[in-house]
Amino acid sequence: MPSIQELENFIIYGKVRNFTLAANQANITQSAFSFQMKKLEETLGVKLILRSNRGSSLTPEGEIFYKKISEILPELVGVIYEFQQINGEKAIELKVGVLTSLGDILMNQHVNYFQKNKNILITVYSMEKNELIRALNNGKIDIASTFLFDDETLENFEKSLFRKDKIVYYAPKIKEISGTIKRDNMLKVPLVKYPPDNFMNKMIDQYFNIERKMPTVAAKLPSPYAFIEYCKQDTAGAFITERLLNTLGFKYKQEYFNIDPPYEIKAFLLYKKENPKYSAIKIFTDYVVKLNQRDS
Repeated sequence: MPSIQELENFIIYGKVRNFTLAANQANITQSAFSFQMKKLEETLGVKLILRSNRGSSLTPEGEIFYKKISEILPELVGVIYEFQQINGEKAIELKVGVLTSLGDILMNQHVNYFQKNKNILITVYSMEKNELIRALNNGKIDIASTFLFDDETLENFEKSLFRKDKIVYYAPKIKEISGTIKRDNMLKVPLVKYPPDNFMNKMIDQYFNIERKMPTVAAKLPSPYAFIEYCKQDTAGAFITERLLNTLGFKYKQEYFNIDPPYEIKAFLLYKKENPKYSAIKIFTDYVVKLNQRDS
């Protein structure tokens, strides 16, 4: 009989119809991927993939097998995961991608909780927005934790709003701020931003658009942790979520300040209903949503 991994990787090939892309999504070498597909064909006694110097494609039999196995395998794997959870002997791994600007350190409490209380192993990855969506689409992660704007629509995924994050102004070197800094005063201070095309720059630009001006850009850095280190050394400000700063031990009116007008951004968990680990995903997402409702 074919292995589950061989069947899962065949489905990956069926989606992308390219050995290089399929091997990349399966996170194995192309030679190992090709070997698995040949082994699957030998086990079934049927040619599934046509190979040539110009590329590859599914045979008519491969098309039929792809359609059937795509319907059957997710349900089968889902049953296996459910019984593993019931038995409690083998933890189900959930791969969670966290938006870099949201702060992967905030996921630590959930990792610890599920290690102790549920038969679920959480593996956390820090990613940018486009990486998150791509990884969720191709199955490299099971859940994405990210900010979304109100005008964003992601029809391929289910989503759960788990909190609204307050944006504050981190500027430990600026001593003239008493507790709140107004938008027009922020224009006078250099601001740390993300690299071009970063999702969070849209939020920053929206906030200042009403003034029709932008603060001078002090630096373009990849993460809130880099923002923090920069602003510790230089006279500059940065937009960071209050929750992340509190988790890292920073104090209101000492290192960070409220902004006027205030700004909140919504944080969501995204996932696919057809994921075989859906039962475990729901346990995780329901817990995170309830925990944040309790703490808000």
